[in-house]
Amino acid sequence: MKEYIKILRNKFKKYDIDGYVIPKNDDFFTEYSKINRLKIISNFTGSAGLAIILRNKNYLFTDGRYTIQSQIECGKNFEIYGFEKLINCNLFKNLNIGIDPKLFTNTQIKKIFLKNNRIKYIKNNLIDEIKKQQKNISMPFFSLDKKIVGESVNSKIKRISKYLKKKGSDYIFVSAPENVAWILNIRGGDSPNSPVPNSRLIISKSNKILLISKIEKCKKLIKNKFLKSNQIIDIDKFPKEILKLNGKSFIIDDKSCSIFFENLIKSKFKIKSKEDPTYLMKAIKNKSEINNMINSHILDGVALTKFIYWIKNINKKKINEVQAVKKLERFRKMNKSFLYPSFDTIAGSGKNGAIVHYRANKKNCRVINKKDIFLCDSGGQYKYGTTDVTRTLCFSKQNQKIKNIFTKVLKGHIAVATTNINKDNTGKKIDKRARKFLLESNLDYAHGTGHGVGFFLNVHEGPQSITKINNVEIKKGMILSNEPGYYKKNKYGIRIENLIYVDKKNKKLFFKNLTMVPIEKDLINFNLLTDFEKNYLFNYHLNVYSKISKYLKQKERRWLASFI
Repeated sequence: MKEYIKILRNKFKKYDIDGYVIPKNDDFFTEYSKINRLKIISNFTGSAGLAIILRNKNYLFTDGRYTIQSQIECGKNFEIYGFEKLINCNLFKNLNIGIDPKLFTNTQIKKIFLKNNRIKYIKNNLIDEIKKQQKNISMPFFSLDKKIVGESVNSKIKRISKYLKKKGSDYIFVSAPENVAWILNIRGGDSPNSPVPNSRLIISKSNKILLISKIEKCKKLIKNKFLKSNQIIDIDKFPKEILKLNGKSFIIDDKSCSIFFENLIKSKFKIKSKEDPTYLMKAIKNKSEINNMINSHILDGVALTKFIYWIKNINKKKINEVQAVKKLERFRKMNKSFLYPSFDTIAGSGKNGAIVHYRANKKNCRVINKKDIFLCDSGGQYKYGTTDVTRTLCFSKQNQKIKNIFTKVLKGHIAVATTNINKDNTGKKIDKRARKFLLESNLDYAHGTGHGVGFFLNVHEGPQSITKINNVEIKKGMILSNEPGYYKKNKYGIRIENLIYVDKKNKKLFFKNLTMVPIEKDLINFNLLTDFEKNYLFNYHLNVYSKISKYLKQKERRWLASFI
């Protein structure tokens, strides 16, 4: 790491810069990518971060999930701050800062640097010059049947064309691959944890489409007559081809359209808007998507329940966190519909549980001590659905203080699940319900309460989320996580996470649980629960039992029945 920083600084004179910025994202702005330049330069492995290397100082910016982890991984070589310090960054002033224009949006740069510093676009990525990125294996894109996704490609394109006409725009440039996947009902293999097809898309107001990608990835789509060859532009030829289009205006997206592509489009066309409507369309799942997600969560619930039963009943055998992760994946692999994890499993025992997004490896993992509590956050990609669930477990009697905190986290979890959405209809309002019981004891957690989830796509997708600042209206068909927690540094971590979706009956919106996994009863102080909360738990576990018990062995079934 130090060696790479030195090589990078040696390039500053050549490019006439005083510093260089390295974000976590790749040029598709995906969270989980096979390319991780940030790790190369900083050793930071979290899913959200940005490094700035200056002549004499190094900065790393991340969020509350990674406060402890970032100090462990790169605290010796970097000054670490929260993302909020990036807004109009004044930690340094009057400097020439180099960036790769393919990795940032204009909106980001305006918020971060332009008030106190100057930006210089550098065509070549300087981290790639230091260490070449491995070439992605070109896995072919594949299409999903309408029965799986619930809406045809033509229907989706017409909806977007209608939006274009309303906005008075000739085209939209869809730059986020998950949005391309949703519109065209295709998936791919360009992420280690998500079936995203790395591609971009142009849609015209007259319903014409152009898919921008590597041609070899699209051969299966052409062979199956899903797309015609003249509907595909090779990514290397794209800069010239886009300028051949007739028309006057484009809609782009300020969250995923890079400076490089925005400037290219601006060179010929007027930009009408910077908002891709696909995000909201995609967030509202239809009946087929919800039903597929329900089925995937039953399969996932079986695997998780088997794992919990197993890990709570191997008291004589000592296992470490890595072994636990592998065992959980083996339980998931017992089902043929399971493809791969939707993110790297978080399995933290004792003090490692306090590292919100901890990743166990052979070098740092702990043996799971009987006296510790164990936090396990994991998910799977299934045919067809995406899961994400966290359970906090214990293996011996815990002290009253820990049980009380766990119970307050649980009360917040139940408060979210039973929200009157007609009244509390934004993530900002719901987030207050989740934190209420912890705040009464001056306790809190430094992450959001919930994130949006894609259908057989990314495990983290917006625009909806349950956070202190999200004002997106919660609508029928949206899927979110419900995951309040509490973390005591160097001691333990507690988090309870289910995925929930929004349903509607008699004009009333309400949450329904997707996750079918028991909640650790040995950590609950039932004296702190109201009758309403006790009834909720009873009904939740009754539902879990009714959905998954037939897939369990007799001993597992009997154990699960004890939760009711």
